[in-house]
Amino acid sequence: MIPSYLKPYHTDLSNLVRLGRKYDGGYVIDKRVIAKTKVIISCGLEAEWSFEREFQKYNRNCKIIAFDHTVDKNFWINRFVKDFISLLLLKKIKFYQIFDVFKYLEYSSFFGGKNKHYLKKIVSKKKDKNKQITITEAIGENKDIVLKIDIEGDEYKVLKEVNRNFDKLNLVIIEFHDLQKNLKKIKSFIKKTKLKNIHINVNNYGMFKMNDAPQTIEMTLINPNKFKIKNTKTKRSYPINGLDFKNWKRGPKIQVVFNK
Repeated sequence: MIPSYLKPYHTDLSNLVRLGRKYDGGYVIDKRVIAKTKVIISCGLEAEWSFEREFQKYNRNCKIIAFDHTVDKNFWINRFVKDFISLLLLKKIKFYQIFDVFKYLEYSSFFGGKNKHYLKKIVSKKKDKNKQITITEAIGENKDIVLKIDIEGDEYKVLKEVNRNFDKLNLVIIEFHDLQKNLKKIKSFIKKTKLKNIHINVNNYGMFKMNDAPQTIEMTLINPNKFKIKNTKTKRSYPINGLDFKNWKRGPKIQVVFNK
């Protein structure tokens, strides 16, 4: 079960849209932010930018700035070797699977113009200026930002910085890992932040036991000073048909249940 303080505020269903893949990599946002966003700052990239790509189709003036220290030359070499072997062994036979073997070409094209990917790790306190960067530094002088954070557990270290940059943010997408161990940190963040949670999804890649908090959740939070949101919690059930999909296609479907 999920604590009631994580229940989203009500927003009209007509405002919600999913951008990116149906499965892992896609996110539900408020469509009103799209036209008013100047930059997406993605903290954590791996080999998945379908959300950013589709967002940019609707707002071509928006630029993408991504930070991920793991997506380097060795990452792409290892990925290609592994995928190419799968191709030779006929484990990748569908068109999209074959195309995915050459994902680096898409990466080079997408991040080759105004969109930029930096080999820097998001940290709370910087010790190496060449390899690390804080959220505040990543944001810089940018305004009207969609901030996406998926940094495998380090998100708890940067929550204070998210709040400090509230005025520059349109919307924030955060993936919270190891939820059961960090509920107090999330509760403190929700209590202090001016952002309002408008959507929640359970990531079914993480372990899940009935009546326990799930291991990983995704939340979408909006700046209520820029976009009108009712001050009442939703009565909507999650996942939402047509918007929410399983992160892991073959994994279990997890119904979101809030504590009373």
